[in-house]
Amino acid sequence: MGAKIMVVEDDPNLGNILKEYLDLKGYEPTLCRHGEEGFETYNKQPFDICILDVMLPFMDGFTLAKKIRGVDKDIPIIFLTAKSLPEDRIQGFKNGGDDYMTKPFSMEELSLRVDAILRRSHFNDVFDNNVNEFDIGTYHFNFVEQMLRHPNGDTKLTTKEAALLKMLAQHKNKVLEREYTLKTIWGEDSYFTARSMDVFIAKLRKYLKKDEQVKIINIHGKGYKLVDLQKA
Repeated sequence: MGAKIMVVEDDPNLGNILKEYLDLKGYEPTLCRHGEEGFETYNKQPFDICILDVMLPFMDGFTLAKKIRGVDKDIPIIFLTAKSLPEDRIQGFKNGGDDYMTKPFSMEELSLRVDAILRRSHFNDVFDNNVNEFDIGTYHFNFVEQMLRHPNGDTKLTTKEAALLKMLAQHKNKVLEREYTLKTIWGEDSYFTARSMDVFIAKLRKYLKKDEQVKIINIHGKGYKLVDLQKA
């Protein structure tokens, strides 16, 4: 299922167009007509992102954003407005917006911005957690330090190498899906990013060859699996 999006827009034509377009793009949009309805709806069900018009009846978009932030400080918010002055954009970001789009705008651009924000949010969900150290066979991996330690020598990893190894370690002895990994680390699933990931997988295999009980294997049509035979 697609990301759950709350859209708060009082213009019935634009609101319906937004809902229909987001539906077609595979999201799950819920349309609200004013600020108070938006806040009531937000408290009844979880959402992945909010798209808020600034000029709303009963409660403006900035006030609504502040109230939503009081419930969930991390929920991404995109503001929609007819105001295009720099100070208006600054006000939007000061009021907790992750992005700010001026009307009229391209529906395709809005979809791309939603995708980008959700990717960043998901990347943070994956990597901003308290589990940052892993034992992999005779190796010890510290994600924060980007160090792969072994009795026979340590290896300093690059940022992407460390991110990829962390995802593999989080799924140790389980399949790590290729598309999920590409979208989380590289932000997209394309031929070129897939080839790039293959290169990084090859590098990690080289780093891990000091322990014959540890392997990264291909799972045809699905992705990769970090196998630790000592802890399988």
